[in-house]
Amino acid sequence: MFQTQTSDLQLWASIRQDDESAFNELFKRYWIRLYKTAYQYLKDKEASEEVVHDVFLNIWDRRGELEILTFSSYMLTAIRYQIYNRMRAAKSPLIYGDDQIPMNNFPDYNSAENKIEEQELHQEVYSYLQSLPKRCQEIFCMSRIDQLSNDEIALRLGISKRSVENQITIALKHLRICLKHLAAIMLMFL
Repeated sequence: MFQTQTSDLQLWASIRQDDESAFNELFKRYWIRLYKTAYQYLKDKEASEEVVHDVFLNIWDRRGELEILTFSSYMLTAIRYQIYNRMRAAKSPLIYGDDQIPMNNFPDYNSAENKIEEQELHQEVYSYLQSLPKRCQEIFCMSRIDQLSNDEIALRLGISKRSVENQITIALKHLRICLKHLAAIMLMFL
């Protein structure tokens, strides 16, 4: 008959209680997706496998400390972080001993990676903004993208400056909550 699939959050709760079978299930559920993401950037089967295994090993090792609310977003961000670290390490030049060369003589190897990271962050922020009311989205974009002052927004939309401030505050609180997993991931790998 029908077999109901355990949700990611239920599996995560079990993993936090040291349930290895739940961890194996989560591994099976996300391994191929993370591998494909890693391979897309690294173009190396072995390196891609290592990166994915590093992510899962880190999750298992820190299962008691981590707070994960949206597992798919967390996993995608974690794999990207590992990929960027791997790519950055592969491209960074080694300087030995007294060979002191001014740092401005080195090209910026990470500019493409930084651009990709920035684009992905913009896409993620935009997707989180989509869950806000249209008016709130509009006011936030006018403030942060169009760089309009609160007075200019209020004048254009025919509302009070206080309403503009309230809508921006709502949007920022929403984004802070949605993007909290990024800060956790950054701390996880420090």
